Amino acid sequence: MNSIDLNADLGEGMGADDDLLEVVSSASIACGGHAGDAPTIRRILKTCKARGVRAGAHPGYADRERFGRFRLVMPLDQLLGQIRSQLFLVHHLAEEADVSLEYVKLHGALANQTAEELALAVGIYASIQTMNRRMAVMALDNSEQVRAAKALGMPLIREAYADRAYSAEGLLLSRTTDGAVIHEPEVVIGRCLRLARRGEIVAVDGTILQSAARSICLHGDTPGAVDLARDIRRALEAEGIEIAPAAPEVEGSPLPLA
Repeated sequence: MNSIDLNADLGEGMGADDDLLEVVSSASIACGGHAGDAPTIRRILKTCKARGVRAGAHPGYADRERFGRFRLVMPLDQLLGQIRSQLFLVHHLAEEADVSLEYVKLHGALANQTAEELALAVGIYASIQTMNRRMAVMALDNSEQVRAAKALGMPLIREAYADRAYSAEGLLLSRTTDGAVIHEPEVVIGRCLRLARRGEIVAVDGTILQSAARSICLHGDTPGAVDLARDIRRALEAEGIEIAPAAPEVEGSPLPLA
């Protein structure tokens, strides 16, 4: 049976975590940088364990005021320190809850920046790799994130976005651009089905992008997010597509989950 992973960014204070954890197969948990705190992380980890949802870390710029969605200028060592601090916290809480933390997915502006800048992506991923060599990277497919992960030999989960518009180059449009976030449920569902069945994403200019992504991000901070997530899952399952965590790949080969 064909399968695809549904992931959501959780622990960001949107109030929909428990409901989304009934729908998704992977949870990217805010680590206290752009959002999140120890009690929230602990609660989500325990729910992941109880419901069989794969847990991942979701670090970003430590900028709560702007939700990590603005690019900050700082020395690389300072940025790496922020990322390591967030990962130390979520790793500690995962060990406490006896939950395996399977992957890391960068948040917001830092995710967009590393999708464009190979050197930055390599620097950040290499720092993460020194902390946990088995941790996979969830990366925007066809971006510099993928190239960085492959260069470092890190397990890789290729990701696509259901509700974000793409440029012809395969990158996400900035949220400051009109139409960057897609709100029409039928359009979002259609995009998910096309990706799952044909490996295609249509860019904003009509370019058809080929994608090997097997994880779809469902944002929890948009109006009607939970209902949309449920509708997406129902539509995929109605087409015979199983919802399940995507196995990471290493150098093109599947890597079984631990």
